[in-house]
Amino acid sequence: MDRAPDLPDDTRIGRTALRVADRARLTEFYRDVVGLRVVSRDETEVVLGVDETPLLVLLDEPTAEPRDERAAGLYHAAFRVPSREALGAALGRIRDRWTLDGASDHGISEALYCTDPEGNGVEIYRDKPRDVWPRADDGSIRATGGPLDLDDLTTATAAADGDSAASEDGTVPAGTTVGHVHLEVTSLETARECYADALGFDVTMSYAPGARFFAAGDYHHHVGTNVWNRRSEPADDRARGLAWFELLVPDARAIDGIRERLADRDGGATVDERTDGGGIEVTDPDGIEIRIRPMG
Repeated sequence: MDRAPDLPDDTRIGRTALRVADRARLTEFYRDVVGLRVVSRDETEVVLGVDETPLLVLLDEPTAEPRDERAAGLYHAAFRVPSREALGAALGRIRDRWTLDGASDHGISEALYCTDPEGNGVEIYRDKPRDVWPRADDGSIRATGGPLDLDDLTTATAAADGDSAASEDGTVPAGTTVGHVHLEVTSLETARECYADALGFDVTMSYAPGARFFAAGDYHHHVGTNVWNRRSEPADDRARGLAWFELLVPDARAIDGIRERLADRDGGATVDERTDGGGIEVTDPDGIEIRIRPMG
């Protein structure tokens, strides 16, 4: 049997959902520090995003315990802003209201890192133009790891038109998305079998010691995986942290391709049909849930 086609080029990450014990505090962080806007809320969840586009779901689980240090799960959720000025505005919010953990120039992107009040990693980044992305001789993407010049970033933001840095209410501007999710897994090889062989991502970058990245459409990565913290147990669906993330594909044919690959290959993943808007729910070998649905 021929292999089902890989994921379409315009595949992207949709929403990310977190189980949280202190919903009010996490809402405040993602609103005032990250710069998202509350889109909706009810008794069980708060949805934040940009304009009317949801990007993050906070699921109210007041009795949830912190994630066990051995368990797989989220390394960070990465919010991609559309301009360097918007990244500088995010730096200002973090400095004014929170703590900056780190900042890197990866050649492909410029990124800021912090940690939310319940220990979830957060990246805010902007992509550099694709024609300047560093590549190896074979054309593959090769991210770098230099420091980010925060003074230059601040200066560029101060000189920019305010509309390119933030919306009228001070939140991130239109065009902000969840660019990627980075996971802590128990095995890079098992993750490759799931995300590349079964789901259909390309392996875009691999780094020693212990990181591998996957993407569709020649992007640098939609999913990152690492074993840096030696996680040895599957994710706990009762603990705080990542509940699920969403993969958006153009149409039902792409979902059919995923079904075929999952049926043909033992990537350690399970699949269930979803009834809320179509699509499927895939659980990776580490117990991490991926909700896959058509765009729109």
